[in-house]
Amino acid sequence: SDLIKELDKINGIERYRISSIEPNLITNEIISLVKKSNKFMPHFHIPLQSGSDYILGKMRRRYQTKLYSDLIKNISKEIKNVCIGADVIVGFPGESEKEFIKTFNFIKSLPISYLHVFSYSERENTDAIKLKNKVSPLIKKERSKKLRILSKKLERQFYQKHLKQTRNVLFEQENKEGMLYGFTDNYIKVKTKYNDKICKTTQKVFLNQIDKDGIINIKII
Repeated sequence: SDLIKELDKINGIERYRISSIEPNLITNEIISLVKKSNKFMPHFHIPLQSGSDYILGKMRRRYQTKLYSDLIKNISKEIKNVCIGADVIVGFPGESEKEFIKTFNFIKSLPISYLHVFSYSERENTDAIKLKNKVSPLIKKERSKKLRILSKKLERQFYQKHLKQTRNVLFEQENKEGMLYGFTDNYIKVKTKYNDKICKTTQKVFLNQIDKDGIINIKII
């Protein structure tokens, strides 16, 4: 929280995003600081890894699902229009179909906006490599696909909730086939016709409609 306070004082930086902080380390003070700040965006990326307390225990995570659930619900309640992303690992040793379904349903029960999905891979000199009940590559692939489909649905639901709103967008620089892309403060990806005058600038925009590629077409106000 002290670091956030100091970063908030720095002139010349308009946007910060909080990414990959363990859920047990996000305090009410941090949530309050982000809520009040004009520089820290309404966007958190918070590792989950599994929605099964059994698997979280095997992973030796310092939190369980109740703490995670309470945190996500609290952030969503406190910060209007907040975007919340999560990391998930599939195929950790001992993850049965039952435990995977717990993870799937747990994610669906929360106001999560998108997922980053990873398949467990063995690393030398780790305790996990000694664990039994390995998950086959095929099952890992199937579970990963299911969660990526879920992520797309969650993202689309989040985008739809914000259509017809006005948001601030920081535009990128690259001309991609005549289009320019950027992100709203709450991490919605948008696009408009390329215009070098607005590259690397923040503009107020109207979120018009979701195109076939899943990106929102906007109108600059």
